Amino acid sequence: MITPPQRDGTVSPDRLAAARIAGAHEIYRVSGAQGVAALAFGTRTIAAVDLIVGPGNAYVTMAKRLVFGKVGIDMLAGPSEVSIIADRTARADSVAAELLSQAEHQGGTATLLTDYEPLVQAVLRDLEGELSALPHSSAARSNLAQTGAIILAPTLEGCAKLANRIAPEHLVIMTDAPDSTCEMIRHAGAIFVGHYAPVAVGDYVAGPSHCLPTGTTARFSGGLTANTFLKGSSLIRYSRQALEADAPPICRIAEAERLPAHARSVQIRLQQ
Repeated sequence: MITPPQRDGTVSPDRLAAARIAGAHEIYRVSGAQGVAALAFGTRTIAAVDLIVGPGNAYVTMAKRLVFGKVGIDMLAGPSEVSIIADRTARADSVAAELLSQAEHQGGTATLLTDYEPLVQAVLRDLEGELSALPHSSAARSNLAQTGAIILAPTLEGCAKLANRIAPEHLVIMTDAPDSTCEMIRHAGAIFVGHYAPVAVGDYVAGPSHCLPTGTTARFSGGLTANTFLKGSSLIRYSRQALEADAPPICRIAEAERLPAHARSVQIRLQQ
């Protein structure tokens, strides 16, 4: 594990406790692009690794892109995103607070998709109220102005189609029948189902990984899990009889590809 030290050079106790629970047995006080480089290539004190996972700022993300191939990486995660699908049963103040929970991140993106027009003005009103009470609200206000959106669709099905195009990192479903809405979703990093499932539960206590695909990459990838650390190897065992049976198609395909040594590697094994 690498982690940025505090100003006094120590690692915060809560981070050390989390590392112990997770089973980390080596911790280095380094971070940023230089930390990624140390893990990928090794230093006098840090051994090179095979896989680098975990989020970081733009410099960390670009460093991970550069070292990919030398080592494996989990993903190239961008700024935080949330999309909310809400209908007439959603509380405007809850929707506004959920949008701000991601907009307060640096570069955070927040989108509301709804089929209920009265919710639009109510959320805009509550957003202003929540922003006025939010410490350091300028970043959230700027993010909402630059990348925030409220989209009114004719139906919830239309909202779901838009959500699948956005393929958000976090998708919050605040509808009367959230399970039915969830069934229409194909692309999302993590889906928070129902009026009482804010993204914050996934941030801190719900359990699933919160290292999630961003920037529409949820169309083809999922979040960081234990499976990221697993890989498979194919195990192929043939008897002489099995090779004799498969030799003709193997040789025909090798001939079609103009790779005679491939065919020869089969034929020579079957010679007496």
